[in-house]
Amino acid sequence: MRLCALGVGAVLLLAGCGSSDGGAPALSVGAAYIPQPVSDMAAGFLTISNKGGTKDQLTSVTSADGPVTVHATSGGTMTEVRSLDVPAHGQLVFKSGGNHLMFEKLERKPRQGEKVTVTLHFAESKAMKVEIPVESATYVPKTGN
Repeated sequence: MRLCALGVGAVLLLAGCGSSDGGAPALSVGAAYIPQPVSDMAAGFLTISNKGGTKDQLTSVTSADGPVTVHATSGGTMTEVRSLDVPAHGQLVFKSGGNHLMFEKLERKPRQGEKVTVTLHFAESKAMKVEIPVESATYVPKTGN
């Protein structure tokens, strides 16, 4: 009987250890920029980092400056997607030639030095406002995005 109780206790202890990795998503945004647009369309780039133990999903992006869609690029083909995963202990990277935000029908053409405010919406986490700086049309970030 005593041995059985120790066995059950060990199983519960191991089960508790297995769940310690499942903390809530802990999101932050960095490396954000928009190359100065030449028309009413623009692309936006950023990195969403998740230090939490649970994945999240970017489900949409909104802006007062006009409609924004989320695009994935695979094999040279750009496709609008409904959501993208932000992996636990990982990053969702938006970069030139890859995933990106597509600003369509901008209300105004933002100039270098200005900022465009967007709100990122997630499946699990609270919405997050991000001010994205407008850089020169030929800007190449040091982070490689």
